[in-house]
Amino acid sequence: MLERAKEVTRQGPWMKVEYARFADDLVILVDGHSRQAWLRKAVEKRLREELAKLQVEVNEEKSRRVDLQLGHSSRCFAYIRDWVEKKIRSHLARARQRQGFGWKRWHREWLYGTLGLFQEYRVAYQPRSEAAAPS
Repeated sequence: MLERAKEVTRQGPWMKVEYARFADDLVILVDGHSRQAWLRKAVEKRLREELAKLQVEVNEEKSRRVDLQLGHSSRCFAYIRDWVEKKIRSHLARARQRQGFGWKRWHREWLYGTLGLFQEYRVAYQPRSEAAAPS
């Protein structure tokens, strides 16, 4: 059903519906454009109908709808960067039998310059060239 929904709603190279399954979990992604609001409702309704035919119940406590339209990747990447820095600092402090995270001892320039930590946490949008466009 979801494969059919993907193909029916596809517009050229752009997918309006995508999904991922793992064991008994399912994630469905629907285009967030306001014109696709009907599609989000239709996919959920159709999925529930199909699951009912299979006598599969949806666990309402675990199920949720998440609107990623208000999401901002730089916040997510900043969180990841800070988490990695904290883990590195914690490891360095433990290895030297010191307390804390060494915020003054190991500054960011040292972590990224000397240790070579990855720091290009950003989404890069590249324009499609005519040569790369499908024919």
